[in-house]
Amino acid sequence: MAGKRRTRNTKYRRKTRNRRMNAQERQMQLIRRGVVMVLALCVVLLGVMIIQGKRGGEVSDVAQPQGETEGKTKEKAEDLEATPTQEATATPTAEPMADVSIKISAIGDCTLGSDKDFEKSTSFDTMYANVGGPSYFFRKVKDVLAEDDLTIANVEGPLTTSEDEQEKEFAFRGKPEYAEILKEGSVEAANLANNHSYDYGEQGFSDTVTNLEAAGISTFGYDTAIVKEVKGVKVGLVGIYVLKDEMGRVPQLKEKIAEVKEAGAQVVVVSFHWGAEKANYPNRVQQDLGHMAVDEGADLVIGHHPHVLQGIEKYKGKNIVYSLGNFCFGGNSNPSDKDTMIFQQTFTIQNGTVVADDNTNIIPCSISSENWYNNYQPAVLEGSEKVRVENRIKEYSEGIGTSNE
Repeated sequence: MAGKRRTRNTKYRRKTRNRRMNAQERQMQLIRRGVVMVLALCVVLLGVMIIQGKRGGEVSDVAQPQGETEGKTKEKAEDLEATPTQEATATPTAEPMADVSIKISAIGDCTLGSDKDFEKSTSFDTMYANVGGPSYFFRKVKDVLAEDDLTIANVEGPLTTSEDEQEKEFAFRGKPEYAEILKEGSVEAANLANNHSYDYGEQGFSDTVTNLEAAGISTFGYDTAIVKEVKGVKVGLVGIYVLKDEMGRVPQLKEKIAEVKEAGAQVVVVSFHWGAEKANYPNRVQQDLGHMAVDEGADLVIGHHPHVLQGIEKYKGKNIVYSLGNFCFGGNSNPSDKDTMIFQQTFTIQNGTVVADDNTNIIPCSISSENWYNNYQPAVLEGSEKVRVENRIKEYSEGIGTSNE
């Protein structure tokens, strides 16, 4: 009997163990099924992500203007049609850049200061002290210059405390804080290649660069050519002082244009200090250098030094503005010719290249908001005065090419 009971107990324990093992197996099977389902779900999600990733070239995470997005989509579709059998391993072609337009303004001689022998009561320095700050001087033209993308001025005279006055008929000097005049007037770049930049020696010139740059104004000229980024467009700025060497500046001109183009400049502006004082027509040297600048890649040529207006020539589709005249000019308390202008040109860059559209605007101005003396506050002209200056510029422009033969 005892043997039979032992046999029955042994069978019972075996059945119990088998039931436990079956339960464990079922549990493992459920776990395996769960793992398989999770893996399957991951595969599905991965497939969706891959599909969306392939569409990423058509939908950007960055908000874009509707017209720009449509243009890029159309261009991409055209590219695909043109190359239907591209290799899967081929490097994707960069999408064309969106069109960008930049407006550049150019103004003439800005002499922010005086010669120490000038009459104190009517000098630029006295006016600055009387008006109590820098905002006065460009107040009547700031709205025009503030709405552009880049304003270029010829800054003629050092901004320094140097006492190293050079021996010359006129030696101009302004205080370092006068750099704020240009900043308040929305001027972003200054050519320094002219016959007054070194009126107070090397130190005076170096101080001028330091003071202007500290005010946020880019400086260029002589051997310093720069590339300034404006709305994502690289603008090359070259300044050439012509008066001493004239055609001897040809190597420098070619070198500096090539330098900014090599640095990626998409628009090139060359600023020349040239010509004869009081002459309303360019001389042969001006025309030869202006043409050469365009031949070498300049998109706009601007000039200064004559202290009066000269005409504008169209050469190979590019504008050469031979003389902008004075602008904010501390060099004379009452010049007989106060006419000046703001020359503006809007450049459209398409796929990294300038479009030949000739979008220009000439804004007649006076160097003074008073007609009987120079109050050093340039102002936009209206009415008959505006028409008079427009007619002068037209006359001088039509006479280019016949006055200097």
